[in-house]
Amino acid sequence: MEQITRDHLRQLRLEIVSDIKKILSMKGTDKQEFDIDWLRSKTIRRIMNISPATLQNLRITGKIRFRKVMGSYYYNRTDLLKLFEDGK
Repeated sequence: MEQITRDHLRQLRLEIVSDIKKILSMKGTDKQEFDIDWLRSKTIRRIMNISPATLQNLRITGKIRFRKVMGSYYYNRTDLLKLFEDGK
């Protein structure tokens, strides 16, 4: 398992701050939420219309990348889009 360093946390913080700025400047449609690279579980479940168990299963089986920061999971937007496009 990869160790998380202060530099990793600093980079994630910068990404989150950048994403928050994007969100605040948006008008709030669901399509605009996908302009962000890392999304929280609740957002993913709402957009993809999947259950918490389905999202957890995708995480456990390694089908999507994720980061856990202070108890919250963040998922990579690109991985999710690719996963659901492949399923069509």
